[in-house]
Amino acid sequence: MGSNYKPIGDYIRLVDERNKGLQFTNLLGLSISKEFIPSVANIIGTDMENYKIIRKSQFACSTMQVRRDKKMPVALYSKEVPSIISQAYPIFEITDIEELLPEYLMMWFTRSEFDREACFHAVGGVRGSLEWEDFCGMKLPIPSIKKQREIVSEYNVIQNRIVLNNQLITKLEETAQAIYKQWFVDFEFPDENGKPYKSNGGEMVWCEELEKEIPQGWELKSVKDFSSEMKSGSTPRRDENEYWNSKDYPWLKTGELKNSVVIDAEEYISKKGLKESSAKLLPVNSVLIAMYGEGKTKGQVGYLKIEAATNQACCAIICENEIEATFLYYHLRINRDEIVSIAIGGAQPNLSKNIIEELSLIEPTKVIIEKHPFVEIMKLKESYTFEIKSLMDLQNIVLAKMTKVETEKTLEKILGK
Repeated sequence: MGSNYKPIGDYIRLVDERNKGLQFTNLLGLSISKEFIPSVANIIGTDMENYKIIRKSQFACSTMQVRRDKKMPVALYSKEVPSIISQAYPIFEITDIEELLPEYLMMWFTRSEFDREACFHAVGGVRGSLEWEDFCGMKLPIPSIKKQREIVSEYNVIQNRIVLNNQLITKLEETAQAIYKQWFVDFEFPDENGKPYKSNGGEMVWCEELEKEIPQGWELKSVKDFSSEMKSGSTPRRDENEYWNSKDYPWLKTGELKNSVVIDAEEYISKKGLKESSAKLLPVNSVLIAMYGEGKTKGQVGYLKIEAATNQACCAIICENEIEATFLYYHLRINRDEIVSIAIGGAQPNLSKNIIEELSLIEPTKVIIEKHPFVEIMKLKESYTFEIKSLMDLQNIVLAKMTKVETEKTLEKILGK
């Protein structure tokens, strides 16, 4: 480690400002993804004056369970109006921002190498806590403030583009859901004259199963009958290293679906792992739905834009074409709550392939289903998602630059610059 690496503790100090007089009410939590999130804690009967105030350019962190989670949650507060956070979280600030920029330090905290080092230092058995002294003893390169600003600026340009792309994806998703509701729930799709069908006298017929009227020529079908094939996944044996030592095929878990276009996976399996397990390689445009999972994972959907395998908690639905696949994706996406509510099985009810097969949907006429814009919307989402992936790769390159500061400094001395 170069001489330019300095202990974090030399540049920070703890802050413990309590919410006396109930100055602030916005209560935040801290996520494992190093972000502030609205708190879900039950605060009934809680003395809110004992909560800590966090102000702009201050950090909050959690030193508990670092080894278990393999991450140290830490986030930089950037809003002008202060918030409050649990007294369990240490809050700290930089002592001199002319020596170390808060944004530069936060960049260092986002590096996977930082989390690995924090995990190495974490102690305490199952909880795997990180002692404050050990955290302060961890080192990072401290270049000139000018160099820090350059690195932060470069990083922020990329980050801002990622944020913009995510906003565009969100807007596309909102548009698609609004169109689905208008066309396939309210039945106000454009008729042959371009006018809303139902409100302009479009012919409706009574559907006994749904106990409501649906457009003439539309049919009630099961997901199984609507699709051409349905499959569930499998997990190759973890104790067989040859199943996991080659990145031949992306292998997805339910937590990766997130109601989104899927273009990559956290894990890969080998050709041997695919061949010698019940895992199946799924084609592009497969619609995935999580049959079970922690938190809100169950019922989440994904639209596959790569060939990939999945674990056994995913159900894959394959349609004849993109038009039908994107229609089905939005049907499952919008009706998630209703679908999850019919799950069965104990205190943590799960979906099953059989349940999903029997889910009902109203199939429009071929003329109408071929007019919907979901294929184009999904292609745009795919394009923005691929760009985000490329931008995140660039971010990692910028983060890697942080460790090269010592080398650059040495070269400048050698070259006499």
